[in-house]
Amino acid sequence: MGKVTGFLEIDRQVGKYQPASDRIRHFREFTIPMSDSEVKKQAARCMDCGIPFCHGPTGCPVHNQIPDWNDLVYNDNWDEAIRNLHSTNNFPEFTGRICPAPCEEACTLNLEDVPVSIKTVEQAIADKAYEKGFIIPQPALAKTGKNVAVIGSGPAGLAAAQQLGRAGHEVHVYERESRPGGLLRYGIPDFKMEKHFIDRRIAQMEGEGVTFFCGVNVGVDKPVQELIDTYDAVLYCGGAETPRPAGIPGAEFEGVHDAMHYLVQQNRRIGRENIESVAWPSDPIVASGKHVVVVGGGDTASDCVGTAFRQGAVKVTQLDIRPQPPEREDKLSVWPYWATKMRTSSSQAEGADREFQVATLEFIGENGSLTHVKCCEVDEVRKPIPGTDFFIRADLAFIAIGFSGPFENNIVKELSGSLDMRADRRGNRSVSADDKNYRTSVDKLYVAGDVRRGQSLVVWAIREGRQAAHAIDAAIMGSSVLPR
Repeated sequence: MGKVTGFLEIDRQVGKYQPASDRIRHFREFTIPMSDSEVKKQAARCMDCGIPFCHGPTGCPVHNQIPDWNDLVYNDNWDEAIRNLHSTNNFPEFTGRICPAPCEEACTLNLEDVPVSIKTVEQAIADKAYEKGFIIPQPALAKTGKNVAVIGSGPAGLAAAQQLGRAGHEVHVYERESRPGGLLRYGIPDFKMEKHFIDRRIAQMEGEGVTFFCGVNVGVDKPVQELIDTYDAVLYCGGAETPRPAGIPGAEFEGVHDAMHYLVQQNRRIGRENIESVAWPSDPIVASGKHVVVVGGGDTASDCVGTAFRQGAVKVTQLDIRPQPPEREDKLSVWPYWATKMRTSSSQAEGADREFQVATLEFIGENGSLTHVKCCEVDEVRKPIPGTDFFIRADLAFIAIGFSGPFENNIVKELSGSLDMRADRRGNRSVSADDKNYRTSVDKLYVAGDVRRGQSLVVWAIREGRQAAHAIDAAIMGSSVLPR
């Protein structure tokens, strides 16, 4: 695909960033777009490698046909490229910005550490499609007379709603917050993805007949049983929003917060909304002039780091209980799977101090307010090493160690006793349903996304939403032409 000898002739390039000293002064995206000619060159690097692991089960959860649209971009056929991309992914402008790109890990050229810049090309295709007016509403030619309710407007809910609407069903999306988007809008910082991209998709979906009801907390304001009784099918696409309990003494001190409280609040602030939301009530949390400690080593922790720098934090320290990973993985033992290796996010590169193989023992405070975080080094099984205790000055601390499952004070609570739940070995809970028909133990109720599989990537949520839409369409119509 692409240019036959392109991978030999053209070096890997990705979009460059604004300097850290400039980008921390604002909350906008800071990747400098590549020119069309540069994108075409990167698409030309895609090899005719025989077995394209990039879009197999190890590379892309939605099975994007990556070699095909790379070839189309190389041949300047942007119109067909976006049609091909949309055949597997409803929202490439989202994944092109925020997906960690397991496809690039699975690329054959990654055996030499120079994978095709798949994520860069994907974003370019979506942005070019909007620029040229290729993305317009695609309403169904005929209505089926069936109606479906979707609870939650995160990536799983949006993908399912769009697919079901295009199948001809009447689709109503119920969203707890004041605007659609779920995690995309309220969890992901604007410097990673600006929210007007969500607004454009919502406008397209409304043009296709999807109706959004915002400010409706199903299970609290409106019984879920009412929806089950009213619609032919109900799809629950809530997130895994309950913070995993850290069990760290001193968490009650002023200045200690769950990471999502902080991120949601700042996203609402930028969106000119009231910072106190339905799910995350909180006093203002601002890092300006403060020493900040972030507990956790994942994407949420990194988002806290970048947000704190943009708010004017004096110093940000990130604590990771895991050992520092190697700079380079052993390709022959892990490729084409996602490798554990040293990765530095754009936020971490803005000046964070990173501490590896460190446990957070206690939050220390005076007069009710946080002053320090007590830490120690740990061994390979995460057991504290005696005599290694140390203290880090902290005015703010954010706990970002993941999520244990959906909120259980709404739909789960209402259906308690009839809705089957399951727990993994870490105690994380989710709603039971398989990944074939997505049915729950409650008649007419389906479930997809993080609420079913646990916290995961946006691209996995899109996949589950699409597959659940196929399952629902087949169940209420007897068969389905929707892709799975």
